[in-house]
Amino acid sequence: MMTAAQQVAHAAQTVDWFIEGAFRPEGFSQDWEGQAKVVATHTSLSAARAWFERAIANAKAVIGAKSDADLMAPLPSGPIMGGLPRMAIISSITDHTAHHRGALTVYARLNGVVPPMPYMDM
Repeated sequence: MMTAAQQVAHAAQTVDWFIEGAFRPEGFSQDWEGQAKVVATHTSLSAARAWFERAIANAKAVIGAKSDADLMAPLPSGPIMGGLPRMAIISSITDHTAHHRGALTVYARLNGVVPPMPYMDM
């Protein structure tokens, strides 16, 4: 099981992974072990949050700078989303981030904390 810092670091790493893989000719890295080793080194939640903020800012900048044609171009062939339009990474980033937000909610609840709803003022 990952710590909260590792959950956030993994989410940040995955945003970077989607952006890199979508726009490089060789596609997505499949070095799962190497990626896991990087995440395992994270112990600071504030550092992981900072990485996540940088990853999101970079994703916005990269995607925002692409033309519609660039975003509709197919992803590199391969087992990971091969042939789908590059813009498909946007929903994948959202889904993956939501998955880990859910895991962090479970962590909080196991520690007696009721997280606020992220979608509305309470």
